[in-house]
Amino acid sequence: MSIIYKKVTGAFALIDSLVRHDVKYIFGYPGGAVLPIYDELYLWEEKHKIRHILARHEQGASHAADGYSRSTGKVGVCFATSGPGATNLVSGIATAQMDSVPLVLITGQVARPFIGTDAFQEVDIFGITLPIVKHSYVVRDPRDMAKIVSEAFYIAKHGRPGPVLIDVPKDVGLEKFTYNPVEPGQVFLPGCRPILVPKIKQITKFITLLQQSSQPLLYVGGGAIISGAHEVICNFAVKFQIPITTTLMGKGIINEKHKLSLGMLGMHGTAYANFAVSECDLLIALGARFDDRVTGKLDEFACNAQVVHIDIDPAEVGKNRVPQVAIIGDVNHVLQEIMSYVNSHHNRIDTVDQTRSWRERIILWKHKYPLLIPKNVNTLSPQEILSSLSQIANEAYFTTDVGQHQMWAAQFLNVLPRHWMSSAGLGTMGYGLPAAIGVQIAHPQHKVVCISGDASFQMNLQELGTISQYNLPIKIIVINNKWQGMVRQWQEAFYGERYSHSNMQKGSPNFVELAKSFGILGLELEFRKDINKVLELFINYDGPCLLDCKVTEDENCYPMVAPGKSNAQMIGVIKQSKNNNTFLNKVPYNK
Repeated sequence: MSIIYKKVTGAFALIDSLVRHDVKYIFGYPGGAVLPIYDELYLWEEKHKIRHILARHEQGASHAADGYSRSTGKVGVCFATSGPGATNLVSGIATAQMDSVPLVLITGQVARPFIGTDAFQEVDIFGITLPIVKHSYVVRDPRDMAKIVSEAFYIAKHGRPGPVLIDVPKDVGLEKFTYNPVEPGQVFLPGCRPILVPKIKQITKFITLLQQSSQPLLYVGGGAIISGAHEVICNFAVKFQIPITTTLMGKGIINEKHKLSLGMLGMHGTAYANFAVSECDLLIALGARFDDRVTGKLDEFACNAQVVHIDIDPAEVGKNRVPQVAIIGDVNHVLQEIMSYVNSHHNRIDTVDQTRSWRERIILWKHKYPLLIPKNVNTLSPQEILSSLSQIANEAYFTTDVGQHQMWAAQFLNVLPRHWMSSAGLGTMGYGLPAAIGVQIAHPQHKVVCISGDASFQMNLQELGTISQYNLPIKIIVINNKWQGMVRQWQEAFYGERYSHSNMQKGSPNFVELAKSFGILGLELEFRKDINKVLELFINYDGPCLLDCKVTEDENCYPMVAPGKSNAQMIGVIKQSKNNNTFLNKVPYNK
């Protein structure tokens, strides 16, 4: 360990520790209690050791750090001041916790003598965030700063990732002491469980179930993306010719044009993915948590299947569905071990022939129940816009907000691993725009597209200021149907068409003029004939650009699994007829 025997402040120790942990960017917003840290940051930025990105709201800063982390796999870092600055991080922290995103969030706090006195801008952010962080600290002694930062980074990344909060009282940032830095990896945390490796008994039980199966299915979640398992999962699927369906978090694990890909399953998943999970006899869950939006009616989810569940978090295994084989460990490492076993027994493990009829049935389902892309000459459909966008910007990074546009994007965009950033577990409206800032900062040479709705966009539109300040060439698509689209759809389907406070037309800004007021190019798309021309201009523009798409107002997102129904019962399934016409079924449809 290198030792520096000189007097420094707690703020110096904090910034020095961040730099030692290879932090290149911090997203944040200054304020009174965090000023000692920002003052120290000023000196480090002058030396080009680190860079701060100024958000326009602390929630935007937390989502930007989240987008940075999801797209890189690194720990995202965020600064905020005490009181309202800290509480404005709560939605971002909960978003990261639900989706297993490693963040280190550093908040200012009132000076130690004032803690507990209801001082100006004092709030117990440690207590407020306790249920939504992986771990948290209050720095009581500046001598602990380096150790705490090192521990925070380790905890945020170790095992199932998540957010870690560090609350720093103002006088801790100012106090001088003899500094003893802590390098990355030099902390010892006996409370962190070691990552387990699969036992040979577990692998052989899994292989036995695979050999007995005639209708296997891979169900892949965000844990597979986090572990970088896309290559080994594709190799495994191709080796055994097993179809793959993913969760919203698992998008990107496989090219969705691949013949084994079924796209997304669940509430707005493809019909063929939901039929497959309803009829499979072996469900192999990889880094997935059997979320209610995936399973529908839980006791009818894959009810005829044996289940193999591989996940790094033991708390998730058996939580919603008890598996026949449970393997706790990193998805990538576990599958590598399984493939090594398979390759050493290659003459004795072959299931391709016995699953051929299963794959043929799935091909038939894909043909009979495709995703619908309305192509009415007089209207503009969001599905066609996003389908065309996927072809034009096939290697872009995509962020989304939450609602119908999110589900259409999940259905029609074909993305690469870590190129898909979406608030899945918490469903945070306003996530997409600030997340795109973090992604663009991380990947300055790549195209970044934010897909938003007119309601979601208004949640954090102030972050256009950050985009303008740093001239980030982010492309923003607003799917503008003048409604809170998903709320309206539910009100239509389940609440007797009583559209209570879901219309957004009155009071909405002119999005094109709004973009222009920030110095951002604003475009409008209104007619179907202009889709490709406008999208090409939009994507290839050298700078930030917003595209306001005036889509059909009453378009619904289908298929849809109604609450309390099984995945095999979907509203709005499209069936392809012999003459290639389609019809839309408005009632729950059984295959």
